[in-house]
This record gives sequence, structure tokens and C-alpha cells, in this order.
Amino acid sequence: MNWQGKTVGFALTGSHCTFEEVMPQIRRFVDAGARVIPIVSYTILTTDTRFGKSEDWQKQLKEITGNDIITSIVDAEPLGPSKLLDVLVIAPCTGNTTSKLANAMTESPVLMAAKAQMRNLRPLVLAISTNDGLGLNAMNISKLLITKNIYFVPFGQDAPALKPNSLVARMDLIMETCEDALQGKQLQPMVIERFNY
Repeated sequence: MNWQGKTVGFALTGSHCTFEEVMPQIRRFVDAGARVIPIVSYTILTTDTRFGKSEDWQKQLKEITGNDIITSIVDAEPLGPSKLLDVLVIAPCTGNTTSKLANAMTESPVLMAAKAQMRNLRPLVLAISTNDGLGLNAMNISKLLITKNIYFVPFGQDAPALKPNSLVARMDLIMETCEDALQGKQLQPMVIERFNY
């Protein structure tokens, strides 16, 4: 697919352990010629973890995309009226974000961007990363699976012996999922074996 002239919203939420996998996927879009608009949840703005410091992740996002990060609901709201984004990716998409999205809650820049994208009937791509995907969050994922214009990066259990309810997307399939989503198709297979045992 030709990404020249396309604008990709790339939103990150607080599954910090997956950021190392996600950053190269953002670069893939940039290298392919897309304009990438970074969007982050409040957690990323304020939380340092063993996986890295907030300021370092923000710096990396700006360096990769060459654009300022959308960090507030106020700044995300114009994405709706402007119809700026051809596709919006939330990667990683935590269980918390999944739950709020499925229940129409808008309390972060990422969720406002998602609401704006859905308003415009344009594709929203979710790369889930949640410890309770097969627990309490299963019903929220189910709601989103049947929602028009929402597509999932293929996902599976990442550690079934240790965390049987945990689901994580194959982050390396984000671009391919977006390509199919722009054609109104879900990349298949969607439910995969995340790791071989």
C-alpha cells in the first residue's frame, strides 16, 4: 500500500512493557511516507517505570514522528471536525482503555481521539495488551469486536501458564492491520497463538 499522503494517528496507553515493540512500528509508517500524529494517555505523560522514563518515551515519539504529541482532550477534540486522520491506531491498548472505549467514556486524549475517529466513520485499529482480556475485560473486547469501523491487530495469549487471562497483540502486524482496515477488512487470522511453546 502507498502511505504517501496518508495521516496516521498513533495513540499509546499505559502498557509500558510493550513500548519497545511499538516504537519500531511507528517508524515503519514514517519510513513508508505517512504523516504520523502521536497521541498519549495521561499515564504516559506522568509515569516512569522499569521499562523507561516518561520523558524519554515522549522524546522518542517526537523524534520518530517529527510532530508534537497530543497530550490533552482539548487538543484531541479537533481531530473530529478536521477529519485529519485516515486511520487511528491505539497501540498498546490497555484493558482500562478498552473498557472505557466499549462503554463510551471519554476521559483522556486517546479516548477523545478514538471518539473523533468513530464520529467520522473512519477506521480505528486496536492493538490490545491487557492482563484481563479473558477475564472481566472479555465482554468489553466482545463489544468492540462487533462495532463498525473498529479493527483488531491479531492477538493471543502471551503467557497462558502464568497469566491465563492475558492477551497481547502482535505489534509487528499493526501496519498490515491498518492496510486491511482502510479497505474495510479485518486482518485474518485475528485470534492467533501469540508465542510458540
